[in-house]
Amino acid sequence: MSAKTILVIDDDIDLVEIIRVTLEREGFAVIDAQSGERGLALAQSERPDLILLDVMMGHVDEGFQTAYALRQDERTAEIPILMLTAVTDRTGFDFDPARDKDFLPVDEFIQKPLGPRQLVDLVRKHLPTSI
Repeated sequence: MSAKTILVIDDDIDLVEIIRVTLEREGFAVIDAQSGERGLALAQSERPDLILLDVMMGHVDEGFQTAYALRQDERTAEIPILMLTAVTDRTGFDFDPARDKDFLPVDEFIQKPLGPRQLVDLVRKHLPTSI
């Protein structure tokens, strides 16, 4: 059985490495991109099992634009997306995927920082089950 692949799209290299170490220790394969454009290309070519996506990268809403593009592409539309961000702390906006599903095309919106156990639990919760 091969490891589930997680794509991390975040421009904070230090955070990406912390996520990588945490998830690889739990048996996941991790690939990463530091921009939405590169992340979209990797998602299309690698077809990861789950995507961890930051909101604020090169510009304030790059993550949202990337999420919309992922959902509109038939190759990536069904991949679970967990949006990890500090946007609420910085802007005051509070998102709820259940309430804002038409506006926010992600499976869960998670505020940074989060602990390693919480990260692993969230990834496992949203990974598709294979038969």
